[in-house]
Amino acid sequence: MKLTAQATLQIQKPVEEVFDAIVNPERITKYFISRSSGPMENGNTVTWEFGDFPGEFPVEVQFVRPNQSISFVWDKETVVNISLDAQADNSTVVKITEGEKELNEKNLKWLTNNTFGWGNFLDCLKAYLEYGINLRKGSFDYMK
Repeated sequence: MKLTAQATLQIQKPVEEVFDAIVNPERITKYFISRSSGPMENGNTVTWEFGDFPGEFPVEVQFVRPNQSISFVWDKETVVNISLDAQADNSTVVKITEGEKELNEKNLKWLTNNTFGWGNFLDCLKAYLEYGINLRKGSFDYMK
């Protein structure tokens, strides 16, 4: 059995706006990370900082299909795939998968943490795009 972290959410914004909010460093820093070294583009490696978690995280962009999908690696063992599905009502369904890993105790913890993390990402993205709110601000101060 293989483990895959997954999260899906519908956002009431057009696919172009959702896509830009994910790949554009000026926008992703408004709801999810504190710093990005550049845009997510085919073949780029960008560095993310979260502010509420120590360290820099290299993000190796595998491929980007504008307004459709983004694929990257930040954990050498797994690939993250973000797919965007435009809806007839001008909203966008965002689906994220990260995996696969072997079933064992260590990877069960990874699955729980990363499923929560991607759910949090989607909640933060939705709040930012639909309401202009940064849900992440102050959310993890207790961990410092």
